[in-house]
Amino acid sequence: MSMLTLWRLHSAPRIFQSAYAYTSLYHSENGIYGHRRKENRLSPEKVPQNVVTSENFQAYRLTEAYRKHGHKRATLDPLGLQQRCGVPEIDLSNYGLSKDSTTQFDVNGILNNGVSKLTTAELTDTLENIYCGPIAVEFDYLQTEEREWFAHTFESQRKLLIPDERKSDLAKLMLKCQAFDHFLANKFTTVKRYGGEGGESTMAIFDEIFSYGTQGKFTTVKRYGGEGGESMMAIFDEIFSYSSQDDISHIVMCMPHRGRLNFLTCMLKFPPVIMFQKMKGKSELPPGAKGTGDVLSHLYTSEDIQYHGKDIHVSLIPNPSHLEANNPVAVGKARSKQQRLKVRDYSETDTSGQRVLCVQVHGDASFSAQGVVAETFGFAECPHFNVGGSIHIIVNNQLGFTTEPSRARSSLYSSCLAKINSYPVIHVNADYPEEVIRATSLAMQYQQTFGKDVIIDFICFRKYGHNELDDPTFTQPTMYNIINQRKSIPDMFSEQVITDGICNKEVLDKEVAEWNKELSNNLDMVEKHVPKAFHLQSDWSICQQAGDVVTTWDTGVALDTLKFVGAKSVSVPSDMNVHPTIQKTHLDRRLQKIQDGGDLDWATAEALAIGSLLYQGFNVRISGQDVGRGTFSHRHGMIVDQKTDSVYIPLNHVTDNQTGFLEVGEK
Repeated sequence: MSMLTLWRLHSAPRIFQSAYAYTSLYHSENGIYGHRRKENRLSPEKVPQNVVTSENFQAYRLTEAYRKHGHKRATLDPLGLQQRCGVPEIDLSNYGLSKDSTTQFDVNGILNNGVSKLTTAELTDTLENIYCGPIAVEFDYLQTEEREWFAHTFESQRKLLIPDERKSDLAKLMLKCQAFDHFLANKFTTVKRYGGEGGESTMAIFDEIFSYGTQGKFTTVKRYGGEGGESMMAIFDEIFSYSSQDDISHIVMCMPHRGRLNFLTCMLKFPPVIMFQKMKGKSELPPGAKGTGDVLSHLYTSEDIQYHGKDIHVSLIPNPSHLEANNPVAVGKARSKQQRLKVRDYSETDTSGQRVLCVQVHGDASFSAQGVVAETFGFAECPHFNVGGSIHIIVNNQLGFTTEPSRARSSLYSSCLAKINSYPVIHVNADYPEEVIRATSLAMQYQQTFGKDVIIDFICFRKYGHNELDDPTFTQPTMYNIINQRKSIPDMFSEQVITDGICNKEVLDKEVAEWNKELSNNLDMVEKHVPKAFHLQSDWSICQQAGDVVTTWDTGVALDTLKFVGAKSVSVPSDMNVHPTIQKTHLDRRLQKIQDGGDLDWATAEALAIGSLLYQGFNVRISGQDVGRGTFSHRHGMIVDQKTDSVYIPLNHVTDNQTGFLEVGEK
């Protein structure tokens, strides 16, 4: 066995991951409604021929070490509080290398940055720049094909430049985000708004998936501002931008309070006047609506936005006070849209098209601590629950209210939970909006290529306390001494854009002035604006609000129809190998009961209820452990062939032109 092979066996057990996959028993070969078998995308690891030579072997080992351990030495903290410790795994002495050596290595196929020959010093500097800068990655545990793709894509994109127009647009967006926070801080001094200050560059994330802005006029309201995270808008902007250039037409999002108001107004066209009315104690609902409304930081919307001339429908679902509880709701909503559009698992031909993207925004403390996050991950790759991968954005302001990371979790990063499913993690420093864009682009490419979740650990800070009325210096004096002395991310980035000659100050000032004028105009409308109903639109337009009287609906079904459906519920193909007990006690017995017209058991009544809905064109989903057979061996909604393990669901074959189907989400 070669030295290279021995080293790989000792240091990289990941290459065996593909060998130990669970074999699916039932559902294995034949797709059933709501689940289509995934294509096996595993491939053998490709080791370049030049690596086998002894002079290149150590360069290969060093490159692999940086890929695995480089994140430990990355400059990820915008506040500089995290101490970068030594990383012995990437020490040159471990590989018999010295920076003084003039020997050049052939790095073709080893390092994917377009360079052929590098000395030890050049190779080290290149690897430091790629893996130990303001963006870092964890991906060594991925399956082989994914890992090689990730390394190649990440290393290749380091030399890609962000267009000047994009930088200018991002500067305007983050300045709008900051101006919004300032407007609220000045006008509503006691509002808890949970602003975006400190994380504004997340706008680059949403602009790459799509765009962002925060701090201003409501200083008596808890607004949970985005100050310190303004570059979060760069994330949103990149998400939206990327989606507009792909086949994505629907984005379903869940998001906690931090920076939510900025996102709604600056990117999702949410009317600021409604927000201002909430801050003055008015309802966001129209007159006559049956409801009292929700708190300010729970506002939501469903809106068509345009990016690059293409419409994208974005649904930001309501935010619960119990953090992360909306994660499974967002995933479920995304899957329901896939069902309606007949894509992925619901497509009769192709499962690769996305059309629907799920984006989950988290806080760092809640992501690592709330059990619902792990539970949602537990379902993520399962049949009947998979949505083709979610983009996870951890808005990591390095505090959970007042609790510091070392006391909030046992793992190195808040994102470590994602490793239970071997999902890649991209860490990025919020002070670098351009790197935020690159991080989001990489995440989108991975999700679109492999149809799996990916995590962006967006490391920022929180300019104020948990809300704007809280004093964080009680518990974090050192942190807030640094925060109070530094410039904002939008100001730093706009200064860079001006210095580089990309955009002049007058243009940026004009953008902010026009935005402030629009906000002021909306504030003037508070007393006379009448909110419109926005909760019964699009797919919900066929619904109407309940009246003041009790309505009785005729839900009965013709007897002949029930008998027909009942017979079909136990009808299976003649060549199917049915278990003899099921044939006798379930199929034959139910058919006899229906023919006799006597009393029916619970399972038969349930089958008639579900089957009659399917017959009328409505879809039905039943999910959970044992739902196919039934806990008490009573339902048998799916029949498993005793020789092939293939599954047959009788109620999905009621008629030849059936349009309503039963999804048995066995979990």
